[in-house]
Amino acid sequence: MTKRCHWPGTDPEYLAYHDLEWGVPLHDDRLLFEFLCLEGQQAGLSWITILKKRDNYRKRFKNFDAVKLARLTDDTIEQLLLDTGLIRNRLKLFGIRTNAQAFLAVQKEFGSFDRYVWSFVGGKTIDGRRGPSRPVPATTPESDAMSKDMKKRGFKFVGSTICYAFMQAAGLVNDHTGHCFRYRELRDSVPTSNPR
Repeated sequence: MTKRCHWPGTDPEYLAYHDLEWGVPLHDDRLLFEFLCLEGQQAGLSWITILKKRDNYRKRFKNFDAVKLARLTDDTIEQLLLDTGLIRNRLKLFGIRTNAQAFLAVQKEFGSFDRYVWSFVGGKTIDGRRGPSRPVPATTPESDAMSKDMKKRGFKFVGSTICYAFMQAAGLVNDHTGHCFRYRELRDSVPTSNPR
């Protein structure tokens, strides 16, 4: 029997996300931006809620093309608030446009969003080395630093807890538990560090 982290339970969509996406190091700017936006949409909700709406977010938010999203009008976003396939929270939906604008500024300054976010972990995945005696934290010094810097740059919904969830999802940290088959696969396939 395949051993996994406990959190995806038995939901097939959640299991597929765990097995194929969560914790895989991302270096594609568009995907990184999508993950950051969706983590922000999750605030106060469960990830499975967002996962089940992800396809609609991609459709309604132009596949997270930041150039297009930065130009969204207020009227367009107000119309999106009527879509039951989205989290109908005004601040969250307007925040996607704000984040697109901040994202483009970061790309211009650093050459890529990838270079910017990975700088917070020294360019290598942090090995969380999670087990029964090492519970997964809600924040870390790295997520604190990322959150502080992103807020200064105008990003919205980027508190340290959201930034840490983003880091886990995008593979900046390997927080699969030690018994999980994905922990070993990811540990053995990418360079890691363990600064703590």
